[in-house]
Amino acid sequence: MTASIALPRVMRVGAGASAELAEVLKSFDLSRPLVVTDPFVAEQPFFHGILRELRDSGLSPGVFSETVPDPTTEVVEHGVRVLREGDFDCLVGVGGGSPIDTAKAIALVGAHGGRMRDYKAPVVTDTPALPVVAVPTTAGSGSESTRYSIIIDTETDEKMLCAGAALLPRAALVDFELTLGMPPRLTADTGIDALTHAIEAYVSRRANPISDGLAREAMRLLFAHLRSAYADPDDRVAREAVMAGATQAGLAFSNSSVALVHGMSRPIGARFKVAHGLSNAMLLPAVTEFSVPSAPERYADCARAMGMAAHDSGVGEATRALVWELRLLNEELDVPTPYGYGIDADEWWEAAPTMAEQALASGSPGNNPRVPTAEEIVRLYQVVYG
Repeated sequence: MTASIALPRVMRVGAGASAELAEVLKSFDLSRPLVVTDPFVAEQPFFHGILRELRDSGLSPGVFSETVPDPTTEVVEHGVRVLREGDFDCLVGVGGGSPIDTAKAIALVGAHGGRMRDYKAPVVTDTPALPVVAVPTTAGSGSESTRYSIIIDTETDEKMLCAGAALLPRAALVDFELTLGMPPRLTADTGIDALTHAIEAYVSRRANPISDGLAREAMRLLFAHLRSAYADPDDRVAREAVMAGATQAGLAFSNSSVALVHGMSRPIGARFKVAHGLSNAMLLPAVTEFSVPSAPERYADCARAMGMAAHDSGVGEATRALVWELRLLNEELDVPTPYGYGIDADEWWEAAPTMAEQALASGSPGNNPRVPTAEEIVRLYQVVYG
């Protein structure tokens, strides 16, 4: 089986990369960008600096700053109206995964029409959409380097996975300085999200030699530096490493896949409004333990890549260390259980069968080393509740 590898056409990585936005847009002969962000980022000095540099370079940017933490079809439809009314020729997503996913979705619907649900998995849309340039301000989603967008259908409350080359940004400007000062909770949740991307990309049934290399390096960087970034928001060495790891993890899973953790996580976010990275963190240790028996060598490799086990350690020793260290990481980064987060037990038990069906329908569990039944997913939801 061959692997299909797709990467952004241009990637600028390092301190100050975001200042090169105007140059990158001009290199694509683009001049009227709609800059998509959220209300918080829209008020930050660096964002005003980005707009000023665009205007000083002779470009004509517009701003759509009404994105929400979990992007919805309602917001996407609003953004498409703004796009068409302003006659913009491209989109720039500035922010975490939500603004970037929103920008990609607006670009898709703006180019091809229809409604967002027309593009949900198993549909794959490779026909080019409007160009998107991504400028991430968090280190987690990897959306700046992936061919995916996650959008909640406001009519059905379903968290839809939309996929295809049409959703791959044309360029990504990965500037770790934009993550300096990120609060600890956001640092932890986005960081474990990125770690989940790397692990799932490596153990996926769709893994390949290219995604493997990216995933191993992402795991190494993230596990080695996430605690430091959590403890000191201004640690430049840790921030740069975590940002690089998150982008590599995004490249890895975009060219492999995510798996059961993500399949189970999306319904939690849609039903209980838990941030995507946090719901992944809640699930990762238990789902890993469930999956290890079906790919022990691959999971052992993960432990060795992160320094949890020696390179000459046995498979059993390494996989036990992996599950233990993932649980310990959650404890040290104060990741709550669903119970600790405040989700009512009766609501959780009632929702579990529906969430299990939604997880399976997303297709992600089918990429897991151990493909679960709906009943096994319900049991996993019970295990992680706390």
